[in-house]
Amino acid sequence: MRPYDIIYKKREGQELSREEIKYLIDGFTSGRIPDYQISAWAMAVFFQGMSSRETADLTMTMVESGEQVDLSPIPGIRVDKHSTGGVGDTTTLVLAPLVAAAGVPVAKLSGRGLGHTGGTIDKLESIPGFRTELSREEFLDKINKTGLAVAGQTADLTPADRKLYALRDVTATVESISLIASSIMSKKLAGGADGIVLDVKTGNGAFMKRPEDARKLAEAMVKIGKELDKRVISVISDMNQPLGRVVGNALEVREAIRILKGEDLDASNRLRELCLNLGATMLVLAEKVQEPDEGYRLLEKLLDKGKALDKFREFVLSQGGNDKVIDDPSLLPVAQYAAEVRAEKSGYITAIAADKLGLLAMELGAGRVKKGDEIDPAVGLELDISMGKRVEVGDTLAVIHLNEKTVREQIINRFRGLYKINDSKPEELPLIYDIVQ
Repeated sequence: MRPYDIIYKKREGQELSREEIKYLIDGFTSGRIPDYQISAWAMAVFFQGMSSRETADLTMTMVESGEQVDLSPIPGIRVDKHSTGGVGDTTTLVLAPLVAAAGVPVAKLSGRGLGHTGGTIDKLESIPGFRTELSREEFLDKINKTGLAVAGQTADLTPADRKLYALRDVTATVESISLIASSIMSKKLAGGADGIVLDVKTGNGAFMKRPEDARKLAEAMVKIGKELDKRVISVISDMNQPLGRVVGNALEVREAIRILKGEDLDASNRLRELCLNLGATMLVLAEKVQEPDEGYRLLEKLLDKGKALDKFREFVLSQGGNDKVIDDPSLLPVAQYAAEVRAEKSGYITAIAADKLGLLAMELGAGRVKKGDEIDPAVGLELDISMGKRVEVGDTLAVIHLNEKTVREQIINRFRGLYKINDSKPEELPLIYDIVQ
Protein backbone atom coordinates (compact mmCIF):
# COMPACT_ATOMS: atom_id res chain seq x y z
CA MET A 1 0.00 0.00 0.00
CA ARG A 2 1.37 3.41 -1.02
CA PRO A 3 0.22 6.90 0.08
CA TYR A 4 0.44 8.04 -3.56
CA ASP A 5 -2.18 5.48 -4.66
CA ILE A 6 -4.57 6.44 -1.84
CA ILE A 7 -4.20 10.17 -2.61
CA TYR A 8 -4.77 9.51 -6.34
CA LYS A 9 -7.82 7.35 -5.63
CA LYS A 10 -9.46 10.06 -3.51
CA ARG A 11 -8.48 12.77 -5.99
CA GLU A 12 -10.43 10.83 -8.62
CA GLY A 13 -13.49 10.75 -6.36
CA GLN A 14 -13.32 7.07 -5.45
CA GLU A 15 -14.24 5.64 -2.06
CA LEU A 16 -11.40 4.58 0.21
CA SER A 17 -11.48 1.36 2.22
CA ARG A 18 -11.16 1.33 6.00
CA GLU A 19 -7.73 -0.26 5.59
CA GLU A 20 -6.54 2.55 3.31
CA ILE A 21 -7.79 5.24 5.69
CA LYS A 22 -6.21 3.51 8.68
CA TYR A 23 -2.91 3.07 6.84
CA LEU A 24 -2.80 6.76 5.96
CA ILE A 25 -3.79 8.16 9.39
CA ASP A 26 -1.70 5.72 11.43
CA GLY A 27 1.30 6.43 9.20
CA PHE A 28 0.86 10.17 9.59
CA THR A 29 0.43 9.95 13.38
CA SER A 30 3.57 7.83 13.77
CA GLY A 31 5.60 10.04 11.41
CA ARG A 32 6.07 7.43 8.68
CA ILE A 33 4.00 9.42 6.17
CA PRO A 34 5.09 13.06 5.65
CA ASP A 35 2.96 16.17 6.06
CA TYR A 36 2.96 17.01 2.37
CA GLN A 37 1.26 13.75 1.40
CA ILE A 38 -1.43 14.13 4.07
CA SER A 39 -1.91 17.73 2.92
CA ALA A 40 -2.54 16.48 -0.61
CA TRP A 41 -5.01 13.87 0.68
CA ALA A 42 -6.84 16.47 2.81
CA MET A 43 -7.18 18.76 -0.21
CA ALA A 44 -8.56 15.84 -2.25
CA VAL A 45 -11.10 15.19 0.53
CA PHE A 46 -11.94 18.91 0.60
CA PHE A 47 -12.96 18.83 -3.07
CA GLN A 48 -14.29 15.26 -3.40
CA GLY A 49 -15.82 14.72 0.03
CA MET A 50 -16.21 11.39 1.79
CA SER A 51 -19.08 8.95 2.09
CA SER A 52 -20.73 8.45 5.49
CA ARG A 53 -18.94 5.10 5.76
CA GLU A 54 -15.54 6.67 4.97
CA THR A 55 -16.18 9.46 7.47
CA ALA A 56 -17.10 6.92 10.16
CA ASP A 57 -13.94 4.91 9.41
CA LEU A 58 -11.81 8.06 9.64
CA THR A 59 -13.52 8.92 12.94
CA MET A 60 -12.81 5.52 14.49
CA THR A 61 -9.24 5.49 13.23
CA MET A 62 -8.65 8.76 15.07
CA VAL A 63 -10.45 7.44 18.17
CA GLU A 64 -8.19 4.36 18.16
CA SER A 65 -5.04 6.48 17.78
CA GLY A 66 -5.01 7.24 21.50
CA GLU A 67 -6.58 6.65 24.88
CA GLN A 68 -10.29 5.87 25.13
CA VAL A 69 -12.23 6.60 28.32
CA ASP A 70 -14.07 3.61 29.74
CA LEU A 71 -17.27 4.82 31.42
CA SER A 72 -18.62 1.33 32.13
CA PRO A 73 -18.10 1.77 35.92
CA ILE A 74 -20.83 4.46 35.74
CA PRO A 75 -24.31 2.87 35.80
CA GLY A 76 -26.94 3.88 33.27
CA ILE A 77 -26.76 5.39 29.81
CA ARG A 78 -23.96 7.96 29.62
CA VAL A 79 -24.87 10.99 27.51
CA ASP A 80 -22.58 13.82 26.44
CA LYS A 81 -23.17 17.21 24.81
CA HIS A 82 -20.95 19.16 22.46
CA SER A 83 -21.23 22.66 21.03
CA THR A 84 -19.51 23.69 17.81
CA GLY A 85 -18.61 26.98 19.53
CA GLY A 86 -20.18 30.38 19.97
CA VAL A 87 -20.07 33.66 21.86
CA GLY A 88 -21.50 33.99 25.35
CA ASP A 89 -22.21 30.24 25.26
CA THR A 90 -22.32 29.27 28.94
CA THR A 91 -24.47 26.23 28.22
CA THR A 92 -22.42 23.54 29.98
CA LEU A 93 -22.35 25.40 33.31
CA VAL A 94 -26.15 25.38 33.44
CA LEU A 95 -26.90 22.23 31.48
CA ALA A 96 -24.55 19.77 33.20
CA PRO A 97 -25.86 20.25 36.77
CA LEU A 98 -29.43 20.45 35.45
CA VAL A 99 -29.23 17.08 33.68
CA ALA A 100 -27.34 15.52 36.60
CA ALA A 101 -30.10 16.74 38.94
CA ALA A 102 -32.53 14.71 36.81
CA GLY A 103 -30.56 11.56 37.64
CA VAL A 104 -28.59 11.25 34.40
CA PRO A 105 -24.81 11.00 34.93
CA VAL A 106 -22.79 13.65 33.08
CA ALA A 107 -19.16 12.77 32.33
CA LYS A 108 -17.70 15.65 30.34
CA LEU A 109 -14.24 16.15 28.92
CA SER A 110 -13.88 19.76 27.78
CA GLY A 111 -11.27 21.95 26.19
CA ARG A 112 -9.84 25.41 26.67
CA GLY A 113 -10.87 28.33 24.52
CA LEU A 114 -8.96 29.38 21.41
CA GLY A 115 -9.96 32.43 19.35
CA HIS A 116 -13.30 34.11 19.99
CA THR A 117 -15.02 31.07 21.52
CA GLY A 118 -14.66 30.57 25.26
CA GLY A 119 -13.61 27.26 26.78
CA THR A 120 -15.61 25.54 29.53
CA ILE A 121 -12.42 24.68 31.40
CA ASP A 122 -11.35 28.35 31.48
CA LYS A 123 -14.74 29.40 32.82
CA LEU A 124 -14.76 26.80 35.59
CA GLU A 125 -11.17 27.62 36.60
CA SER A 126 -12.24 31.20 37.34
CA ILE A 127 -13.90 29.70 40.44
CA PRO A 128 -11.22 29.85 43.19
CA GLY A 129 -9.78 26.39 43.86
CA PHE A 130 -11.68 24.60 41.08
CA ARG A 131 -9.67 21.65 39.69
CA THR A 132 -10.13 20.34 36.15
CA GLU A 133 -6.99 18.20 35.99
CA LEU A 134 -8.38 14.89 37.25
CA SER A 135 -7.01 11.39 36.98
CA ARG A 136 -9.29 8.85 35.32
CA GLU A 137 -9.97 7.29 38.75
CA GLU A 138 -10.91 10.70 40.25
CA PHE A 139 -13.07 11.50 37.24
CA LEU A 140 -15.11 8.30 37.53
CA ASP A 141 -15.28 8.48 41.33
CA LYS A 142 -16.70 12.01 41.27
CA ILE A 143 -19.34 11.05 38.71
CA ASN A 144 -20.44 8.06 40.77
CA LYS A 145 -20.63 10.20 43.93
CA THR A 146 -22.17 13.41 42.58
CA GLY A 147 -23.50 12.44 39.15
CA LEU A 148 -21.28 15.02 37.46
CA ALA A 149 -17.66 15.78 36.62
CA VAL A 150 -15.93 18.03 34.09
CA ALA A 151 -12.26 17.50 33.30
CA GLY A 152 -9.76 18.78 30.76
CA GLN A 153 -8.95 16.69 27.73
CA THR A 154 -5.57 14.98 27.92
CA ALA A 155 -2.92 14.86 25.21
CA ASP A 156 -3.53 11.11 24.96
CA LEU A 157 -7.05 11.61 23.57
CA THR A 158 -7.25 11.40 19.74
CA PRO A 159 -3.64 12.45 18.95
CA ALA A 160 -4.31 11.74 15.25
CA ASP A 161 -7.09 14.33 15.20
CA ARG A 162 -4.93 16.92 16.97
CA LYS A 163 -2.10 16.41 14.47
CA LEU A 164 -4.42 16.39 11.45
CA TYR A 165 -6.26 19.52 12.59
CA ALA A 166 -2.98 21.43 12.98
CA LEU A 167 -2.12 20.52 9.40
CA ARG A 168 -5.58 21.42 8.06
CA ASP A 169 -5.32 24.77 9.80
CA VAL A 170 -2.32 25.79 7.67
CA THR A 171 -3.36 24.15 4.38
CA ALA A 172 -6.82 25.76 3.86
CA THR A 173 -8.64 22.46 4.38
CA VAL A 174 -10.46 23.20 7.65
CA GLU A 175 -13.83 23.86 5.97
CA SER A 176 -14.51 20.27 4.91
CA ILE A 177 -17.74 18.83 6.31
CA SER A 178 -16.30 15.30 6.45
CA LEU A 179 -13.12 16.41 8.22
CA ILE A 180 -14.97 18.69 10.66
CA ALA A 181 -17.52 15.99 11.49
CA SER A 182 -14.91 13.28 12.06
CA SER A 183 -12.80 15.64 14.19
CA ILE A 184 -15.69 16.51 16.52
CA MET A 185 -17.06 12.98 16.73
CA SER A 186 -13.67 11.34 17.34
CA LYS A 187 -13.21 13.36 20.55
CA LYS A 188 -16.76 12.69 21.74
CA LEU A 189 -16.56 8.94 21.06
CA ALA A 190 -13.13 8.68 22.71
CA GLY A 191 -14.79 10.23 25.77
CA GLY A 192 -16.88 7.08 26.17
CA ALA A 193 -20.43 8.42 25.80
CA ASP A 194 -23.28 6.12 24.77
CA GLY A 195 -25.32 8.99 23.31
CA ILE A 196 -24.33 12.47 22.12
CA VAL A 197 -26.32 15.67 21.77
CA LEU A 198 -24.66 18.12 19.39
CA ASP A 199 -25.40 21.84 19.51
CA VAL A 200 -24.49 22.97 15.99
CA LYS A 201 -24.31 26.76 15.87
CA THR A 202 -25.13 28.88 12.84
CA GLY A 203 -24.90 32.63 12.25
CA ASN A 204 -22.27 35.37 12.20
CA GLY A 205 -20.85 34.27 15.57
CA ALA A 206 -20.49 30.62 14.51
CA PHE A 207 -18.11 28.65 12.31
CA MET A 208 -21.04 27.69 10.07
CA LYS A 209 -22.48 31.03 8.98
CA ARG A 210 -25.43 29.66 7.00
CA PRO A 211 -28.16 27.33 8.34
CA GLU A 212 -27.85 25.07 5.29
CA ASP A 213 -24.14 24.49 6.01
CA ALA A 214 -24.90 23.84 9.69
CA ARG A 215 -27.48 21.27 8.59
CA LYS A 216 -24.92 19.48 6.39
CA LEU A 217 -22.54 19.24 9.35
CA ALA A 218 -25.33 18.10 11.68
CA GLU A 219 -26.41 15.40 9.21
CA ALA A 220 -22.82 14.21 8.72
CA MET A 221 -22.31 13.74 12.47
CA VAL A 222 -25.64 11.96 12.93
CA LYS A 223 -24.67 9.60 10.08
CA ILE A 224 -21.37 8.84 11.81
CA GLY A 225 -23.37 7.88 14.89
CA LYS A 226 -25.58 5.55 12.86
CA GLU A 227 -22.58 3.91 11.18
CA LEU A 228 -21.00 3.28 14.59
CA ASP A 229 -24.20 2.28 16.47
CA LYS A 230 -24.19 5.39 18.66
CA ARG A 231 -27.27 7.52 19.24
CA VAL A 232 -26.60 11.07 18.08
CA ILE A 233 -29.01 14.01 17.86
CA SER A 234 -28.01 17.39 16.44
CA VAL A 235 -29.76 20.62 17.43
CA ILE A 236 -29.12 23.54 15.05
CA SER A 237 -29.21 26.76 17.08
CA ASP A 238 -28.80 30.46 16.37
CA MET A 239 -25.56 32.40 16.90
CA ASN A 240 -26.36 35.70 15.17
CA GLN A 241 -26.01 37.29 18.60
CA PRO A 242 -24.33 36.19 21.82
CA LEU A 243 -26.30 33.38 23.45
CA GLY A 244 -26.14 34.88 26.94
CA ARG A 245 -25.85 38.47 28.11
CA VAL A 246 -22.15 38.29 29.01
CA VAL A 247 -18.88 37.32 27.32
CA GLY A 248 -15.96 36.52 29.63
CA ASN A 249 -15.02 33.72 32.00
CA ALA A 250 -15.97 34.88 35.53
CA LEU A 251 -18.84 36.92 34.08
CA GLU A 252 -20.25 33.77 32.48
CA VAL A 253 -19.98 31.83 35.76
CA ARG A 254 -22.00 34.64 37.40
CA GLU A 255 -24.63 34.38 34.68
CA ALA A 256 -24.88 30.59 35.06
CA ILE A 257 -25.43 31.03 38.81
CA ARG A 258 -28.16 33.63 38.17
CA ILE A 259 -29.99 31.25 35.85
CA LEU A 260 -29.68 28.36 38.30
CA LYS A 261 -31.12 30.66 40.99
CA GLY A 262 -33.98 31.73 38.73
CA GLU A 263 -32.81 35.35 38.62
CA ASP A 264 -32.64 37.78 35.70
CA LEU A 265 -34.60 35.42 33.44
CA ASP A 266 -35.65 38.00 30.87
CA ALA A 267 -32.07 39.02 30.12
CA SER A 268 -30.77 35.42 29.97
CA ASN A 269 -33.85 33.78 28.48
CA ARG A 270 -32.17 32.50 25.28
CA LEU A 271 -29.43 30.73 27.23
CA ARG A 272 -31.92 29.22 29.69
CA GLU A 273 -34.26 28.14 26.88
CA LEU A 274 -31.49 26.43 24.92
CA CYS A 275 -30.27 24.61 28.05
CA LEU A 276 -33.79 23.29 28.68
CA ASN A 277 -34.12 22.07 25.10
CA LEU A 278 -30.68 20.46 24.95
CA GLY A 279 -31.23 18.92 28.37
CA ALA A 280 -34.60 17.50 27.34
CA THR A 281 -32.91 15.84 24.36
CA MET A 282 -30.21 14.39 26.63
CA LEU A 283 -32.91 12.91 28.88
CA VAL A 284 -34.51 11.23 25.86
CA LEU A 285 -31.18 9.70 24.81
CA ALA A 286 -30.62 8.51 28.39
CA GLU A 287 -34.13 6.93 28.31
CA LYS A 288 -35.12 8.96 31.34
CA VAL A 289 -38.17 10.27 29.47
CA GLN A 290 -40.01 9.25 26.30
CA GLU A 291 -40.46 12.65 24.66
CA PRO A 292 -38.55 15.97 24.72
CA ASP A 293 -41.62 17.84 26.04
CA GLU A 294 -41.70 15.57 29.07
CA GLY A 295 -37.97 16.18 29.65
CA TYR A 296 -38.41 19.93 29.26
CA ARG A 297 -41.14 20.04 31.94
CA LEU A 298 -39.07 17.89 34.32
CA LEU A 299 -36.02 20.13 33.95
CA GLU A 300 -38.11 23.27 34.42
CA LYS A 301 -39.36 21.90 37.73
CA LEU A 302 -35.81 21.06 38.84
CA LEU A 303 -34.71 24.61 38.05
CA ASP A 304 -37.68 26.16 39.83
CA LYS A 305 -37.16 24.01 42.94
CA GLY A 306 -33.45 24.84 43.15
CA LYS A 307 -32.35 21.24 42.57
CA ALA A 308 -30.00 22.20 39.70
CA LEU A 309 -28.44 24.90 41.89
CA ASP A 310 -27.90 22.33 44.65
CA LYS A 311 -26.22 20.02 42.13
CA PHE A 312 -23.99 22.86 40.92
CA ARG A 313 -22.90 23.53 44.52
CA GLU A 314 -22.16 19.83 45.01
CA PHE A 315 -20.21 19.81 41.73
CA VAL A 316 -18.08 22.85 42.68
CA LEU A 317 -17.24 21.37 46.08
CA SER A 318 -16.45 17.97 44.56
CA GLN A 319 -13.78 19.51 42.31
CA GLY A 320 -12.19 21.64 45.00
CA GLY A 321 -13.91 24.94 44.20
CA ASN A 322 -15.09 27.56 46.67
CA ASP A 323 -18.87 27.13 46.74
CA LYS A 324 -19.25 30.48 48.54
CA VAL A 325 -19.15 32.12 45.09
CA ILE A 326 -22.73 30.87 44.62
CA ASP A 327 -23.98 33.05 47.46
CA ASP A 328 -21.43 35.82 46.96
CA PRO A 329 -20.37 36.14 43.27
CA SER A 330 -18.06 39.03 44.24
CA LEU A 331 -15.62 36.29 45.33
CA LEU A 332 -15.08 35.56 41.63
CA PRO A 333 -12.36 37.57 39.84
CA VAL A 334 -13.40 41.21 39.27
CA ALA A 335 -11.83 43.62 36.77
CA GLN A 336 -10.34 46.92 38.00
CA TYR A 337 -12.33 49.13 35.63
CA ALA A 338 -15.83 49.21 34.16
CA ALA A 339 -16.71 51.38 31.15
CA GLU A 340 -20.30 51.99 30.09
CA VAL A 341 -21.38 52.23 26.44
CA ARG A 342 -24.54 54.32 25.98
CA ALA A 343 -26.87 54.55 22.98
CA GLU A 344 -26.30 57.59 20.77
CA LYS A 345 -29.64 57.22 18.98
CA SER A 346 -33.06 55.68 19.57
CA GLY A 347 -34.42 52.69 17.67
CA TYR A 348 -34.29 48.93 17.45
CA ILE A 349 -31.18 46.74 17.56
CA THR A 350 -31.14 45.25 14.05
CA ALA A 351 -27.70 43.63 13.86
CA ILE A 352 -25.05 42.38 16.27
CA ALA A 353 -21.61 41.22 15.13
CA ALA A 354 -21.35 38.34 17.60
CA ASP A 355 -18.02 37.08 16.26
CA LYS A 356 -16.42 40.52 16.55
CA LEU A 357 -17.78 40.92 20.10
CA GLY A 358 -16.06 37.64 20.90
CA LEU A 359 -12.83 38.88 19.36
CA LEU A 360 -13.09 42.13 21.33
CA ALA A 361 -13.45 40.17 24.58
CA MET A 362 -10.50 38.03 23.52
CA GLU A 363 -8.33 41.12 23.03
CA LEU A 364 -9.27 42.30 26.52
CA GLY A 365 -7.73 39.03 27.76
CA ALA A 366 -10.82 36.80 27.99
CA GLY A 367 -9.56 34.47 25.25
CA ARG A 368 -6.41 33.24 23.52
CA VAL A 369 -4.84 34.25 20.24
CA LYS A 370 -2.63 31.14 20.41
CA LYS A 371 -2.32 28.12 22.65
CA GLY A 372 -0.47 28.86 25.86
CA ASP A 373 -1.67 32.48 26.16
CA GLU A 374 -2.70 33.47 29.68
CA ILE A 375 -6.40 34.10 30.31
CA ASP A 376 -7.63 37.04 32.41
CA PRO A 377 -10.75 35.56 34.06
CA ALA A 378 -12.10 38.95 35.21
CA VAL A 379 -12.42 40.83 31.91
CA GLY A 380 -15.22 40.74 29.37
CA LEU A 381 -18.45 42.30 28.17
CA GLU A 382 -21.77 42.66 30.00
CA LEU A 383 -24.38 43.25 27.31
CA ASP A 384 -27.79 44.86 27.31
CA ILE A 385 -28.34 44.53 23.57
CA SER A 386 -30.35 41.82 21.84
CA MET A 387 -31.87 41.53 18.40
CA GLY A 388 -35.11 43.50 18.18
CA LYS A 389 -34.72 45.32 21.50
CA ARG A 390 -35.90 48.94 21.59
CA VAL A 391 -33.35 51.40 23.02
CA GLU A 392 -33.46 55.14 23.69
CA VAL A 393 -30.70 57.73 23.58
CA GLY A 394 -28.59 57.42 26.72
CA ASP A 395 -29.58 53.82 27.52
CA THR A 396 -26.71 51.64 28.71
CA LEU A 397 -25.95 49.11 25.97
CA ALA A 398 -22.99 47.43 27.61
CA VAL A 399 -20.52 47.53 30.46
CA ILE A 400 -16.97 46.67 29.45
CA HIS A 401 -14.91 45.07 32.23
CA LEU A 402 -11.18 45.67 31.72
CA ASN A 403 -7.88 45.81 33.57
CA GLU A 404 -6.13 48.36 31.33
CA LYS A 405 -7.60 51.82 31.76
CA THR A 406 -5.55 53.27 28.89
CA VAL A 407 -7.54 51.33 26.26
CA ARG A 408 -10.94 52.38 27.65
CA GLU A 409 -11.97 54.88 24.97
CA GLN A 410 -10.52 52.78 22.17
CA ILE A 411 -12.53 49.74 23.28
CA ILE A 412 -15.75 51.80 23.65
CA ASN A 413 -15.34 53.18 20.12
CA ARG A 414 -14.72 49.73 18.68
CA PHE A 415 -17.75 48.36 20.49
CA ARG A 416 -19.95 51.01 18.85
CA GLY A 417 -19.16 49.56 15.44
CA LEU A 418 -20.40 46.08 16.35
CA TYR A 419 -24.16 46.69 16.40
CA LYS A 420 -26.74 48.62 14.38
CA ILE A 421 -29.75 50.66 15.52
CA ASN A 422 -32.52 51.38 13.00
CA ASP A 423 -36.10 52.68 13.06
CA SER A 424 -37.76 49.41 12.02
CA LYS A 425 -37.92 46.33 14.20
CA PRO A 426 -36.12 43.37 12.56
CA GLU A 427 -37.63 39.98 11.85
CA GLU A 428 -37.21 37.69 14.84
CA LEU A 429 -34.77 34.81 14.30
CA PRO A 430 -35.54 31.40 15.81
CA LEU A 431 -33.39 30.14 18.67
CA ILE A 432 -33.55 26.59 17.28
CA TYR A 433 -33.68 26.13 13.51
CA ASP A 434 -33.99 22.37 13.33
CA ILE A 435 -33.29 19.03 15.01
CA VAL A 436 -31.54 16.27 13.04
CA GLN A 437 -31.68 12.68 14.22
